[in-house]
Amino acid sequence: MKKLFRFLKPYWFFAVISPLMMMGEVFADLLQPKLMSGIVDNGLQNGDMGYVIRTGALMLVIVLVGGFFGVFCAYTAATAAQSFGRDLRIHAYKKVMSLSIEQTDDFTTGSLVTRMTNDIAMVVEFVEMLLRMCVRAPMVFIGGVIMMLTLDLSFGVVLACALPVLVAMVVFILVKATPLFGVLQKKLDKVNSVVQENVSGARVVKAYGQEDYEIGRFGAVNNELRQTNFRVLKLMALFGPVTSLVMNIAIIAIIYIGGFQISIKNAGMSAGSIMAAITYVTQILMSIMMVSMMFQMVSRAMASAARINEVIDAEPVIEGGTRTEGEGSEAIEFRNVSFRYPGTHGEPVLKNINLTIKKGETLAIIGATGCGKTSLVNLLPRFYDTTEGTVLFDGVDVKEYELSALREKIGYVMQKSELFSDTVANNIRWGNPDAGMDEITEAAETAQAAEFIEGFSEGYDTFIAEKGASLSGGQKQRVSIARAMVRKPSVLILDDSTSALDLVTEGRLQRAIKEKLADTTIIMIAQRIASVKQADRIAVLEEGTILHCGTHEELLQCSATYRDIYDSQMKSGAYMEGGAANE
Repeated sequence: MKKLFRFLKPYWFFAVISPLMMMGEVFADLLQPKLMSGIVDNGLQNGDMGYVIRTGALMLVIVLVGGFFGVFCAYTAATAAQSFGRDLRIHAYKKVMSLSIEQTDDFTTGSLVTRMTNDIAMVVEFVEMLLRMCVRAPMVFIGGVIMMLTLDLSFGVVLACALPVLVAMVVFILVKATPLFGVLQKKLDKVNSVVQENVSGARVVKAYGQEDYEIGRFGAVNNELRQTNFRVLKLMALFGPVTSLVMNIAIIAIIYIGGFQISIKNAGMSAGSIMAAITYVTQILMSIMMVSMMFQMVSRAMASAARINEVIDAEPVIEGGTRTEGEGSEAIEFRNVSFRYPGTHGEPVLKNINLTIKKGETLAIIGATGCGKTSLVNLLPRFYDTTEGTVLFDGVDVKEYELSALREKIGYVMQKSELFSDTVANNIRWGNPDAGMDEITEAAETAQAAEFIEGFSEGYDTFIAEKGASLSGGQKQRVSIARAMVRKPSVLILDDSTSALDLVTEGRLQRAIKEKLADTTIIMIAQRIASVKQADRIAVLEEGTILHCGTHEELLQCSATYRDIYDSQMKSGAYMEGGAANE
């Protein structure tokens, strides 16, 4: 928790003022029973209405002053806590954005969502409570005890009997409940993960008619959360009845002691003192209840703070270097590269890859599913680092580049088209935030997206639904390609990003890319021979190793694997259609 308090430093003024204001409110509250005692003893019993009116007016003024202090305390505490929460969320979000892909996979999306929302909300709630209740409860307790003993020392016997019972109950509940708060947050992680999976995969769920199964899966994790929460609430439920029981017994004891003292002449006890003592003992015992709530909040906040710190303290596995430029050749070289995913064992995904791609060259990569095509291109923008060997771009090891400088040179169109809830123009502008409408339109035309975009009622200002749900698969792919094109990258990676396009549209797209990005190095991953046959070279990847690399005609002569792919697609007619489309 101490690590997180640094985010409160910019708001130290509000954090200091709030407890001071609370002291004023508590002081006003503690004066009220004493003044009421005077009204009963000196005013009502003596028939002095002037005294009653004067003291009542004074009580009203004190209430107004106390109310002012209370409102100002709430304002300053909320300002400090909410500002603290805003800064903490920003810092945590920036850290999440800086983490490597393997780290976000380790945390899981559902857990990161919980930490960024629920866990931070718990800590913010704790900070606000700290600035208010952590001052109020001790002051009410100490002040109440002092004021009660000034009425009559015999009332101290009541406190001596009541307080140990409540303290023992607080300790018992906290010892039992504290370990459950960490478990509770993990159960919430599971709920968020299931919800996120089902919302993002809603179409798959509906397509396979698995609504009942997913409802059952959600019900299971939701029930686990309920059971854990229920265990905590059962423990906390004990405190209310015990406090009420102790409080009422204490009040009976005060009335009995006070009545006994009144029955003894010259004992110094009065009806007003008994009334004041009842109010003070109520305030004291309620302060104990506030302390128990504080400890509960502390326990839960500590569990949440630990989870937040796990994110904040995580150092990116992949860190950039210092270089922003290479040597000028803009060639790409994979030198003795082997790779396995972090935390996995067994055979590497890629084994001893040696490959050079010249500037302006179009290299296609083809191979069976799972042979390592995407893993290979992921090494260039450093989504992952090699296990062995070196990847060089422009004559420089990619690890020596600043990450932003390296990735600015690359346009990456992924297998799964990721679009955002924004306009079409802004989704394309992601590739280049400074792009004007002319550049956006040109990129869309090159990506063969202009026709369907202009067919929308609002054109480029059309709002895209979350994850591009309002677009077809082919439309999403073309918008994603336009986003990469507007960057005018040195390297364009197309990772099976035309799979949803018909062969005629794909042929037009390839010709347009060649025309507009003549000097750009293109790395294309595809499954269809028709998509790759026009490439300058084609690399055949099998079980993580490049078997052959050459032109379409060369591979037909020397690569049995390539011929098998070619023959299988010829029989299905895919190649013939593709050949016609690309002529």
